[in-house]
Amino acid sequence: MKIVIAPDSYKESLSAMEVANTIERGFKSVFPDADYVKIPVADGGEGTVDTLIEAMNGRKVTLNVVGALGGSQSAFFGISEDKRTAFIEVAAACGLEQVPLDKRNPLITTTYGVGELILAALDLGTRHFIIGLGGSATNDGGVGMLQALGAKFLDNAGKLLGYGGAELSRLDKIDISGLDCRLNDCRFEIACDVTNPLVGEKGASAVFGPQKGATPEMVGILDMALSHYGNIIERDFGIAVKNLAGAGAAGGLGAAFAAFLNGSLKSGIGIIAKLLDLEGKMQNADLVITGEGRIDYQSVNGKVPVGVAMTAKKFNLPVICIAGSLGKDVQVVYDFGIDAVFSVLTKVCTLPEALSEAEQNLEITARNIAVTLKMKLS
Repeated sequence: MKIVIAPDSYKESLSAMEVANTIERGFKSVFPDADYVKIPVADGGEGTVDTLIEAMNGRKVTLNVVGALGGSQSAFFGISEDKRTAFIEVAAACGLEQVPLDKRNPLITTTYGVGELILAALDLGTRHFIIGLGGSATNDGGVGMLQALGAKFLDNAGKLLGYGGAELSRLDKIDISGLDCRLNDCRFEIACDVTNPLVGEKGASAVFGPQKGATPEMVGILDMALSHYGNIIERDFGIAVKNLAGAGAAGGLGAAFAAFLNGSLKSGIGIIAKLLDLEGKMQNADLVITGEGRIDYQSVNGKVPVGVAMTAKKFNLPVICIAGSLGKDVQVVYDFGIDAVFSVLTKVCTLPEALSEAEQNLEITARNIAVTLKMKLS
């Protein structure tokens, strides 16, 4: 029996590879002779760099960059063995988890460090970039990143804008003449797991601003600032980004990549599944197991388990999903290739308890599923 194990990470507790290894242990205790194929997967968020480094025999590069709050911090990116492709998680430079709860403020946070990661990769000779847009603490429309790359954003007095989403309300002119000329030879694939536009009730500020520390008043300020930014881009460059699907990802970074770096906004799981040869590894399989930290109605919008399941269904394979927890309207995933969903939680507990016990609970759950399957096969 060939079993493909292709999960995402369990955020804040287990990496994708740790999840795969744990599921394998649980199943091996029941099916010791099965052929296990482990494929750690990501969708552009946390874990994307590690997944792609492993898939492409690459390495991790660390450096200090300007963090979300403007101070210096350590960050990283991945680079393939041939140095042709760089893998960047924007959260490595401006991630929400790096900003203490009491300091989260998307009026002032910046994506400048993302631009510095790109510059460092350019210095190594890279011209192909895969950028994961998940988990940012920012809402600056990618302006910080572009500033690091050489663009200038000016107010009506010719003064340079500072950091943060609120500054965009003063924007009068965008000067891209100073953008690093090496960018002209680059190809940017943007791994984006959301389709939100830049502005409006489904835009970056309204949907993602509150989790980044925005109050209702701040959401209004940020949305107006991004709308003004979008108007300037359309006025001066003829590019409409305000309603572009995915433009609102990572606080508007999607819009910046699309407008100024000719970035191609794609499904993160789609990009990564192709690089990992997910289809090829599923051939002749008997069962596919996937999972992530939480499964709910939002999982159908480009998340790993559904992406894995849709690939598996090309071969009519059964798909089991093991999640840290189950959320609202989880049953919708049954229409997207997942046949059964299990939570690893064994009791009512606090979040810290769930995180600390995740590995143990996952192995127990995997074993119980395997025993049930064996009973069915007997």
